[in-house]
Amino acid sequence: MSEGVTDRLEDLAPSEQSLVGYLFWLSRPRFWFYLAGPVVVGVVYAADSPAEFFTPLTVALFLYFLIPANVFLYGVNDIFDRDVDEHNPKKSEEGKEVQYRGDGIVVMLIYLLTALGTLFAFFLPLEGIYVLALFYALGTEYSAPPLRLKTTPFLDSLSNGLYILPGVVAYLAVAREFPPLLAVAGGWLWTMAMHTFSAVPDIDPDRAAGIQTTATFLGERGALAYCGLCWLAAAVLMALVHPFLGAVFAVYPVFVVGIRAADVAIDRAYWWFPILNTVAGMVLTMGAIWGLLYG
Repeated sequence: MSEGVTDRLEDLAPSEQSLVGYLFWLSRPRFWFYLAGPVVVGVVYAADSPAEFFTPLTVALFLYFLIPANVFLYGVNDIFDRDVDEHNPKKSEEGKEVQYRGDGIVVMLIYLLTALGTLFAFFLPLEGIYVLALFYALGTEYSAPPLRLKTTPFLDSLSNGLYILPGVVAYLAVAREFPPLLAVAGGWLWTMAMHTFSAVPDIDPDRAAGIQTTATFLGERGALAYCGLCWLAAAVLMALVHPFLGAVFAVYPVFVVGIRAADVAIDRAYWWFPILNTVAGMVLTMGAIWGLLYG
């Protein structure tokens, strides 16, 4: 039933044959909230009143990290992964992601969307500018030379802390100060595990392309154990900030144990992950709102 609903929604989306449709699918709609979700969480935990939820700056940050930032992030990835993606079943004609087609206009738009985000520097405190710059640096060097961090085991995982940075930027935009460092560390560990978990289905195509990642280095079983440990550590750090946060993040190591115990194929569980993240983000957001209104 869920696949039928997904197919109907995909029928409503623009065709990848058009420029708009191609950019839409290149941005990975299933994963939009991986960047935009932390913005929402950052805003509600930084706010002193509901009036701060919806300001021109917070709305602009959400909209930017919802689509343009995803075009930047996945566009850079696709540009420098053309050879690797030839072996990736997710990029096949029957796959769920479009293949990069080497269009000069697409490259220009990726640069323009990156430049668009730099305009936030005029509205952020100095610390926010540094964090935004770090997001762009990691987002670029994850895929691009000279560092190409995605080809070095553990550095590929570590660099994916970039997914928590939109939330830090949003927090700084509202509170004008850093969020608790334990929360940032916990979020970073969460994204490290999220990255490695998403790389497990790519183990075979990455090995075929000669790419070394944390997942190819550890193998499926070792990579899942690594994810479980990172998520467990994230839950512990978050619990030190507040027990509610720890409880929400504790769902992730349980998720890993559950799919292993039920012998669920990772290729299948991978596509459930956006749903888990969306629900967890919703719970975190509602918890912050409840605390603000009734705490």
